[in-house]
Amino acid sequence: MCHVRGFFKLVVLMLSVTLVGCASSLARIDTWQGDPAGAADAAVLKSPGEITVVQVNGREMTNFLMDDLALDYGLLPGQNEVVFTYKTIWAKAGVVDNGESKVHTVESKPQRVSFEAVAGEEYRFSFTKPSSRQEAETLMEDFSADIVNRSGDVVASSGEWDAQAARKAARTPVPAGAGVSGDAQSGSTLDRMKSLWGDATEEEKREFLRWAFE
Repeated sequence: MCHVRGFFKLVVLMLSVTLVGCASSLARIDTWQGDPAGAADAAVLKSPGEITVVQVNGREMTNFLMDDLALDYGLLPGQNEVVFTYKTIWAKAGVVDNGESKVHTVESKPQRVSFEAVAGEEYRFSFTKPSSRQEAETLMEDFSADIVNRSGDVVASSGEWDAQAARKAARTPVPAGAGVSGDAQSGSTLDRMKSLWGDATEEEKREFLRWAFE
């Protein structure tokens, strides 16, 4: 029996060390790949445990084994699009049957927020925190969160995210000649594509590249 207890304590100690190591390595999650310009002066978005960041600029974020982790996300300076959900957990009152969950989970629909990140700035989510499950369920009917900067100024507010519409928009071909100058219309297909690319926003370019390489 003593051996079993000793082994159990050793396992707990090893897990504690592992989790501490994970916590330090997860101090900030960068939302880009490679070594792009602006990475050295990245902004930071602080995400509390109630918020799960699903993707940033179309890139899926890692799902960790533990829920309710407060994480920091590195953002490149410029326009950034963040998709997230908000979730709260409430203990059930009374006796719970075997196999039944002991908690109520109240979760928002996916939210989307887009804002211009300033180099070196720090941002965080701001939202109404419910005091009961009933209040949480009411808030979820029209949930929205703000993004505020270090000074507490609101820079953007979230709205419901339509994943199907986003995928459809990324795959919708541009009509021939739409928004193209006369010279480009009379040129080759390559000339027209170059003209469209030059007029596209950074977000539109990212969406096109995701569509092209899927």
